[in-house]
Amino acid sequence: MPGNAANTALHHERTLFDGWRSQTISLYMTLVGYGVLAGIPVISTAWATQLGFTDVQTGRVAGADLGGLSFGAVLASLLVARINRRLLVVIAAAVAMGANAMCMVFVDYEQVVWLRFLAGSGSGVYTAIAVANLGASSRPARAYNIMLFCFAFTQAAEMYTLPRLSMDGIYGVFIAAYAFGLLFLRWVPARPVEPGLDVEVEVPDPVAGVIVEHRHVPPMVPWLCLAAIALTYVNIGAYWTYIELATARAGLEASWVSGVLVWVSLMSILGCLVATVISNRFGLVRPLLVTLLVHATVVGMLAFGITNITFFISVYTFNFLWIFIDVYQMATVANVDHSGRFASLLPAAQGLGQIIGPNLAASALALGNGYDPVFLLCAAASLAAFAIYAGLYLRLRHTLPALADAS
Repeated sequence: MPGNAANTALHHERTLFDGWRSQTISLYMTLVGYGVLAGIPVISTAWATQLGFTDVQTGRVAGADLGGLSFGAVLASLLVARINRRLLVVIAAAVAMGANAMCMVFVDYEQVVWLRFLAGSGSGVYTAIAVANLGASSRPARAYNIMLFCFAFTQAAEMYTLPRLSMDGIYGVFIAAYAFGLLFLRWVPARPVEPGLDVEVEVPDPVAGVIVEHRHVPPMVPWLCLAAIALTYVNIGAYWTYIELATARAGLEASWVSGVLVWVSLMSILGCLVATVISNRFGLVRPLLVTLLVHATVVGMLAFGITNITFFISVYTFNFLWIFIDVYQMATVANVDHSGRFASLLPAAQGLGQIIGPNLAASALALGNGYDPVFLLCAAASLAAFAIYAGLYLRLRHTLPALADAS
């Protein structure tokens, strides 16, 4: 084999998915598709205060919605490389809009749980296609970083706007967002252009200088990454669903907490900028390992008491590092899969964690031990994800170092 394996680097070549129309509509679709995830603290509060759901019921409804996201993304992964993506987008948007509209009519807990699962399923297909399209660009880490940069603004806007709306108003915002995106359907690329699980590696050559070789990536790599993402989102799902309710139970002033949650969303902007600088120098996986350890610490600290200071430190650090985690995890999967099959499973892994996290947290609350076990659960999930990535990184350093240290 020419060159030294330790000096190899991933080769990136521009495709249709790098066009500004594809990038723009994909960015918009991801922001709409992740809308419930972004606003889940205030949406959960609306379910509790406006519809009268208990804390446990709120967790079940949130889990159903975000679990539907996972189910829809799994469905999309089976179809995204075979069926026209524009058709899938239309069907997914119609399902999501229809389910949100029905939630305006049916408001009982038993009905809302199933309708939120249906809405989440449509959102999952819709989001998975957008995420796969971003991942098919020549620089997926950059594409995901831009997406998460925009996510910070939409999250802040949701935190500020949604608490001022009725429950029907919240559902109406989501319906309008899906409808608007359909106006630009032709900007969605219809088919993938490259197969998955095959990377191009630039290898030093004494004659040509640099040559490009194809390397097959074992399926174990994306599957382990997806498993770790699911664990990470057990932490994120449980924490983000209950953080506002936990502060209320701890006696913190509601208006102050609400203000913090609005401004904390903007920490994601700084997180995007710092994540780019760090990944360009140190790659994706090594910073991710450090980030997961810190994330476990700042969520676990709330198990020992929620005060104004601990809440402030925890939620600001949590949101800052959330961006690090998503950029690094999503780009690692996209670097090995340009067909969209595994990249479209990113929302599935996130949704799976989102349904498990709030439901495990709800079960812990049902035992009557307060919120301390919830935050310990969050920390444990983050540490489990760390263990998976640490083992994977050590393995790739020996077998495919260009991927192990890819930016």
